[in-house]
Amino acid sequence: MNENKKIKLFINNKPIEVEEGTTILQAAQKMDIEIPTLCYHSLLEPYAACRVCVVERKMGEKVDLATSCNTEVKEGMEVFTDSEKAVNARKMNIELLMARAPAAEPVQEIAQKMGIEKTPFEIKDPTEKCILCGLCVRCCEEVVQANAIGFVDRGLEREVSPPFGEPSEDCIGCTACAFFCPTEAITYEDLHERKIIHEEMDLGPSKAIRVPLRQAVPMVPFVDEESCIHFKTGGCQLCEKVCEKEAVNHEAEEKEIELDVGTVILASGFKTFDSKRIPPYNYGRLDNIISGLEFERMVNASGPTGGEIRMTNGEKPQSVGLVHCVGSRDENYNQYCSRVCCMYSLKFAHLIAENTDADIYDFYIDMRCFGKGYEEFYHRLLEEGTKFIRGRVSEITDIPLSEKEEGKLIIRVEDTLMDTVRRVPVDMVVLATGLEPNEDQTELARMFNITTSQDGFFLERHPKLAPVSTASDGVFLAGACQGPKDIPDTVGQAGAAASEALALADKGTFELEPITAEIDEEVCAGCQLCIGLCPYTAISYDKEKGVSVVEEALCKGCGTCVSACPSGASQQKHFRDQQIMAEIEGIFIE
Repeated sequence: MNENKKIKLFINNKPIEVEEGTTILQAAQKMDIEIPTLCYHSLLEPYAACRVCVVERKMGEKVDLATSCNTEVKEGMEVFTDSEKAVNARKMNIELLMARAPAAEPVQEIAQKMGIEKTPFEIKDPTEKCILCGLCVRCCEEVVQANAIGFVDRGLEREVSPPFGEPSEDCIGCTACAFFCPTEAITYEDLHERKIIHEEMDLGPSKAIRVPLRQAVPMVPFVDEESCIHFKTGGCQLCEKVCEKEAVNHEAEEKEIELDVGTVILASGFKTFDSKRIPPYNYGRLDNIISGLEFERMVNASGPTGGEIRMTNGEKPQSVGLVHCVGSRDENYNQYCSRVCCMYSLKFAHLIAENTDADIYDFYIDMRCFGKGYEEFYHRLLEEGTKFIRGRVSEITDIPLSEKEEGKLIIRVEDTLMDTVRRVPVDMVVLATGLEPNEDQTELARMFNITTSQDGFFLERHPKLAPVSTASDGVFLAGACQGPKDIPDTVGQAGAAASEALALADKGTFELEPITAEIDEEVCAGCQLCIGLCPYTAISYDKEKGVSVVEEALCKGCGTCVSACPSGASQQKHFRDQQIMAEIEGIFIE
């Protein structure tokens, strides 16, 4: 399109100036003049298959009809969108489409606007929606480049179909055909025939370009290579065409960047406990048993159900069970308390009561409401009618023992307050999964020369005096990588870690540990035993001298190498054998 040359024309006797190459339809849209169309899509070259967008045009003495979606404007052209000749031709095309696809709602809507009640032509299939516009075929061929569907037969028997009427192996399930279809003649169905897929907590396939979630920080979209059509067939790239900022680049590759920094804040987060590790809970095997994170996604207003609480069949549950401490406070999995499970389970109970009329059962071991206003919130739920049952759930099954349990999930639990085993039938179960260290926690600890506690989380230098510092100078901790914690505690620790990092950066220097190890080169045998034992990688081997060397800037004076050195070459400053023996002798001197 030539941006410099301008074309002057008239539409319904009103003048307009547009760029050369503009179609009549695009020019009319700039003037807010509506021209009905069914087969037009801005991302595909218009073919005028439906011929609903027909208008009357006049060039000099020549007057004729033209489809506005693919006819370019000319200098001095006069266009009439609502002339009698154009309207009659449009009505004829709509009547033909009503006979071809009587179930297509967009066709019925245009017919209603034009005052057409029924078609004079014979209707063969009252349920047909396809108007044979070809948008689906063209997008599969031109955009997706899969060629999985096409036109078959001719005349009245013409239809869109995969080769030989069987599902094509070339189809990649991208649903582009359903996206471009103007009459919803093509739809995407869940392979499991469910309205909600709890495993993915998403309706239909994931979009190739999306943000992780509406609350993501930073709010930056990403391209999912597993869902992107371009990475499957080499086609599409529509996102590059419509992005005005040219921010999409399918040829971009991952690259590593090295930065020299003085301080590092580790905030690697956590992972949730995988409930499949507890077979009696049947998570992943039975429908309507979901994790806390999946439920959080469901009740979010931007989630797949718009915030509605739904079961796999699309209906609202009449009863919901909330199971605490899944993977936490359990000798078989994690012995520690994850801290957040009790409170987010109570939040879920409140949301369920707010959005449904369901009976709510809360199964807990001990209610740990430790924060400000938390205990008051617990008592509020007691008043709202949530039924609290003290006891660890042993099993969740769908095997009924009575008519009351038919079609339900049965939660088997020992009620420690009533001293009895109960079977509670519910429609949905939400598992309050605990927090665990990330899988790469040990690798990160080794990379930054820090240690982990027995439960796998990063270990701070001192729980009270240095809660965000580590044994390695300049490395600080923030968030659940140091241990399970809720959002207020995470924010507070993040602020403390940022303050420590800024203070060190502003100071520019740091003090070395005065008590460090040193190696007597005359005594060292070069066995290198100390190198493998040093937790701070502060010892290296000098090949020329054949001895081990201590880097004082890295040494923290733990004494591991001193106690393990077989030749006694490694000694600790201020704690030499002679000094220690002198101190012992001093004890016995009166």
